[in-house]
Amino acid sequence: MRTLQIADAETAIPELQHQIHRSRGARYENRLHGVLLVAQGMTCPQVSRLLGDSATSVEHWVRHYAAAGLAGLGEGQRSGRPKRLTGEQLQEINRALGQSPRDLGLDGARWDGKTLSTWLEERFHIRLAVRQCQRLLRQRPSARL
Repeated sequence: MRTLQIADAETAIPELQHQIHRSRGARYENRLHGVLLVAQGMTCPQVSRLLGDSATSVEHWVRHYAAAGLAGLGEGQRSGRPKRLTGEQLQEINRALGQSPRDLGLDGARWDGKTLSTWLEERFHIRLAVRQCQRLLRQRPSARL
């Protein structure tokens, strides 16, 4: 059988590894493959070189698998950035979006990112960028814009 090669592998490898790390499912499958390779006799450093992860990560996967089986390879919650708005504030925002900005003492007849940003700063003393406010508006399709 003829050996296949990937054109421009130096560029392709980091791109493929990046795509694996972007997807929760792909990360899980990557850990499965890593543990499988260790189970088949490869060392953690060998697996790390093959998969592009650190040897410490591979050791971590193997320990978690040994302790909890397949469940040990799943991801826990990722911390991420803390929410800037509370549940009560989001409810109040939804109520406000049901009204005209003029009803709340703002300029403009329609809600947009700039108007919502101004209102949030006045009401809650929270500064959100116009783009974040536009995203907030898009997430509420039932709101009157």
